[in-house]
Amino acid sequence: MSAEIHIPTLAPEVVFHIGNINVTNTMVNVWIAILIFLVLGIFVKRAAKLRPGKLQNTCEFFLEGVLGYFDQVTGDRKKTIRFLPVVGSIFFFILLSNWLGLLPGTGSILVGHTMLLRPANTDLNLTLSMAIISVLASHAYAFAAIGFFSHVGKFVQFGNLLKSIKKGPIAIFTAIIEFAVGLIEIVSEIAKIVSLSLRLFGNIFAGEVLISVISALVAVLVPTPFMLLELLVGLIQATVFAMLTIVYLTVASSEPHGAEEH
Repeated sequence: MSAEIHIPTLAPEVVFHIGNINVTNTMVNVWIAILIFLVLGIFVKRAAKLRPGKLQNTCEFFLEGVLGYFDQVTGDRKKTIRFLPVVGSIFFFILLSNWLGLLPGTGSILVGHTMLLRPANTDLNLTLSMAIISVLASHAYAFAAIGFFSHVGKFVQFGNLLKSIKKGPIAIFTAIIEFAVGLIEIVSEIAKIVSLSLRLFGNIFAGEVLISVISALVAVLVPTPFMLLELLVGLIQATVFAMLTIVYLTVASSEPHGAEEH
């Protein structure tokens, strides 16, 4: 008797409805992750002391490790702490969501013909939302750090184009090049969103399909190495997404090239 292979679809599946809201299996995993963070946060807050206990020590150990990695990008602990609420939240959420997708029952418990649990980051809507938040946060921090007009000037340089008309053909040509570079920068911001979202979605979805197929064909022992590999992939993908986000934040909040000399 052969096991039925349930191959995940690209789109998440609707498990139930709350009013007019469709609740998908990836949303269930998101809620579980949020609940875990909420409970952990409550326990850590209640256990916080000058002489930390085991839970506080463990959390501080992981936090110090994350801060150390972020410092390698920012080069400044103050900047790291400023960016931590956004980047740290993204890192730990992606990491926990990826690892929750490896729990027993994920991809195997069915409600009718629908999987009840599915890794959250196999939903392109979620990865796209996080990518948009990442890029928008970089612009928000840039506005706060260097000012609205200085940051917008990296992309839109109409002023230089108008001023160059009185300075001759070389100045006009230079201004046109600068204007074109600004347009390319705008395209690059869109490319960041596409790259971040598709990279995370593609890797986690591919891992889910692989484990689903292997588990259906051989349910004992054989899937274990692949699940261990997915633990590593989940950590790597969370690290890559977070590190790219902090790179975007650091670069965006830096003064434009040549501003110091000016």
